[in-house]
Amino acid sequence: MTTDDTAAPKTTDDTAASETAGVTMNKTATPETEDVTTSKTATPETAGVTMDDTPTDDVGTIGSKTADIRRAPAPIPFHRLLAVETRKLFDTRSGKIMTGILVALTLASVIGRGVVSGPQLHALVGAAGIGFGTLLPVLAILTVTGEWSHRTALTTFALEPRRWRVSAAKCLPPLVTTVAASLLAMLVAVPVTAVVAGVQGVPATWDVDPLALLGWTGTGVLVVAEGLAVGMLLLNAPAAIVICLSTPVLWSAVSGLGATGEVLAEWFDLNTTTDALMAGDMTGGDAARLAVSMIFWIVIPMTAGVMRVTRKEVT
Repeated sequence: MTTDDTAAPKTTDDTAASETAGVTMNKTATPETEDVTTSKTATPETAGVTMDDTPTDDVGTIGSKTADIRRAPAPIPFHRLLAVETRKLFDTRSGKIMTGILVALTLASVIGRGVVSGPQLHALVGAAGIGFGTLLPVLAILTVTGEWSHRTALTTFALEPRRWRVSAAKCLPPLVTTVAASLLAMLVAVPVTAVVAGVQGVPATWDVDPLALLGWTGTGVLVVAEGLAVGMLLLNAPAAIVICLSTPVLWSAVSGLGATGEVLAEWFDLNTTTDALMAGDMTGGDAARLAVSMIFWIVIPMTAGVMRVTRKEVT
């Protein structure tokens, strides 16, 4: 009896243990737990995440080929920027008016000078500089300040974020236009000289110093560069135009103040330092004075202006 009594509980305990073991085994052997803990390829979504090495971000995937739609667009070629700025130089209302006035003033000054001074080619070519020295700098100023006056700089710089390329594209057309205008003046002066000589019945003077002609063209380029530099620095067309047109008068007043004023004008007045360049007989001292005036009126304002355009907040 004692043996049976002690054996029965053992049997009961074994049964309970086996039941407990069965419950435990069933819980650990369920398909859900097995799928979660041991299977890495149970569903297509899990297999796609763990086994596929192809990046699946927002770049547009077709099969095994990936097309990167976030690639930056190609930069705008500089020649296209140059063509756009050249067209804007002439197809705007102010550009058309300034160009028409410039052509008319050139013809009138050359013809009028021929009638008054006679058929002298060098004098007629120089007469064309009256309009060039006044209107071409104004046209250059309007070119570099137009974006800020008409509030189109935001669109321009959104299309081309590198602002220094836009600035370079704006500065080149006025300089090239100055050289083209000088050639136009010579083409106009030659037939006018011949016609005046025939009408007045006197021989024409065709002598022209090549160095003086180059110096005259170079002076026009420097005057236009001064307008570009002042306009780039101020980004205000009226103020830049007033400064460029009033500078000769102010320097004349400074030179009349005495010896100190004359020295300042000789070194810092661009109109004074270019006299030797236009005459075609520059010396070393003349070149040094011209270089100083160019640094003062062109290099420093242009550098500061480009830095200002590059960093200026566009609204």
